[in-house]
Amino acid sequence: MSKAKTDTKAPVLKGQEARRVAEDTVLEYIKRMNRPFGAVDVSANLKGAVPKTATQKILVTLAEKGELVQKTYGKTTFFVANQANLEDMPAEKLQALEGEHKALEEANKTLAAELKAASTDLAKLKATPTDAELDTQLKENAAKIIKCVAHLEPLRSGSSIVSADELAAMDREWTQWRAEWVRRKKIFNNFWALATDALPPQDSAALAEDLGIEFDTQEHAMLEKSPLCVSASVLGKRCR
Repeated sequence: MSKAKTDTKAPVLKGQEARRVAEDTVLEYIKRMNRPFGAVDVSANLKGAVPKTATQKILVTLAEKGELVQKTYGKTTFFVANQANLEDMPAEKLQALEGEHKALEEANKTLAAELKAASTDLAKLKATPTDAELDTQLKENAAKIIKCVAHLEPLRSGSSIVSADELAAMDREWTQWRAEWVRRKKIFNNFWALATDALPPQDSAALAEDLGIEFDTQEHAMLEKSPLCVSASVLGKRCR
């Protein structure tokens, strides 16, 4: 079964007697579209009713008659309807168009407000957990509660979590290893200052990276400034 053609080609206008009809056809099309065209585009848009060569001649003739305005850009020539010959827009029709324009603007504002409100509601819905997510969160929280209650049970029963001897042992171990850390850090700082005294900062940083040296991080600095190491008592004794 053959496919039916949707576009029917217009009959080609030929002969001297058809020149006037061809001119009218081209002029009517240019006025109706009211935009610049070249001969090739006009002939193609008319589906070949006026051949390309004839279209070019007709456009030039119409321009000479003042029906069209001819503009040349480089090697390309365009033709557009002479705006002075077009019918003026009646005041009533112009007023009606302005009214329609204002009505459309108001409708657009209303639609924009509705869109904004709908977008806000959509964002809230997306941020709200689903039933499955809520179920998972409830299970996780229930597990955390059970774990916390288990940690509280010894305290509720009155049993001692850490004995006095254990606290004293922890205090001694903390004091011993902190003092050792302070001593070694001081030795390293003195040695590193001597080794990198003549180096620019970038070379010093590169050397430290090559040697795999890890300096104190921000967490270490915060710990040194904390009450644990500055002034507060640690398990009954002061940091040294």
